[in-house]
Amino acid sequence: MSTDVPDVRQTRLDNYVDRYAARTKGMTASEIRALFSVASRPEVVSLAGGMPNIAGLPLDVVGSALRDLVIDNGAVAMQYGSGQGDPGLRDQICDVMRLEGIEAHPDDVCVTVGSQQAVDLVTRVFCDPGDVVICEAPSYVGALGVFRAYQCEVVHVAMDDNGVVPEALEQAIATVRAAGKKIKFFYTIPNFHNPAGVSLSDERRARVLEICQRANLLILEDNPYGLLGFDGEPQRALRAEDREGVIYLGSFSKTFAPGFRVGWVVAPHAVREKLVLAQESATLCPPVFSQLAISSYLARHDWLGQVKQFREMYRERRDALLAALTEKMPAATTWTKPGGGFYVWLTLPEGLDAKAMLPRAVTARVAYVPGTAFFADGFGSQCMRLSYCHPTPERITEGVSRLAAVINEELELRQTFGPLQPGASHGYEAPGPELS
Repeated sequence: MSTDVPDVRQTRLDNYVDRYAARTKGMTASEIRALFSVASRPEVVSLAGGMPNIAGLPLDVVGSALRDLVIDNGAVAMQYGSGQGDPGLRDQICDVMRLEGIEAHPDDVCVTVGSQQAVDLVTRVFCDPGDVVICEAPSYVGALGVFRAYQCEVVHVAMDDNGVVPEALEQAIATVRAAGKKIKFFYTIPNFHNPAGVSLSDERRARVLEICQRANLLILEDNPYGLLGFDGEPQRALRAEDREGVIYLGSFSKTFAPGFRVGWVVAPHAVREKLVLAQESATLCPPVFSQLAISSYLARHDWLGQVKQFREMYRERRDALLAALTEKMPAATTWTKPGGGFYVWLTLPEGLDAKAMLPRAVTARVAYVPGTAFFADGFGSQCMRLSYCHPTPERITEGVSRLAAVINEELELRQTFGPLQPGASHGYEAPGPELS
């Protein structure tokens, strides 16, 4: 007997949609990933991606170290290794962290496949579906993706020029617990924040630690940019003040090269044991070749001198971006003034929507990341992240000129036709235009 009802399986784009685990509903492509294919075109000035500029690396030194590694120790470098990571590298990581006041034993360290995997492992170990993670507003898109994938509820806490607002953090903890929900940790990027560009002030560091200690709340300190400050010595890490209440994440992606994918996590002993087990179930072990390559580089090269060169290069690019913004942006546009790292957080004049404006910006051959990418709840439409780490100062200046022209066109359209979404707002106080 014939029927006119089509086979549902033939009309689906994904025939496996009914078979996936519930947690896959939280797995969505980030707005940054969606931009890569467009932003990588040579005619587009990309102020979007956070790719470190590794052009200044001494590739002859790196190449020589890799050659010697293969010849002298290739049988070890290309074999399985420890799930916790190479002992020699872990010892060197402790030397690196000492620059930020952290005193740790190599046994406290678990090497990971970039600090992104460290966020994943910590979340896997601590979080059940429905648990709450408190994050700054805005927050790192990669971490938000992890929390979403593990079915966590993200509660955002307001920031200003001095980092997360302690009173807002305290209120969020009380509100969530009054609702009977479990908070597993507070995720924070205290130094040269991605995407906000601000840093947590010394006074607030003490206050945030006190609030979390009193609330018995774990802190997850993500610190990939800590050594890339433009002025003075690195700030003391939160972990330096609290060994038991803070899990610290670090990475060589920004201070050496991201392609090796080597990061680490430092945690209290019992937590570290769980992280090693989670690491072994995920990868058996982090790549030995990458670890030994990093270890060789640290041992054979003036890596601190190289970091200083990176800082000067990024300072020049930061200055170019800030100067261009000051010269070209229309009134009522504000932005942060980072003291290090890679990013500036820009807030558009009232009524403009960075996400809706993006196609016109790409047509004008400039790219950025809309602020909505950095919120778990869709807010941030009035904001955007601008990255200065990779383009040359000249390209940055040209990119800002193109962006300013697009914004001015949007303002003219708004004056003529009114805002596209009356009453739309980014929902949180974005970081202001000044840094302390």
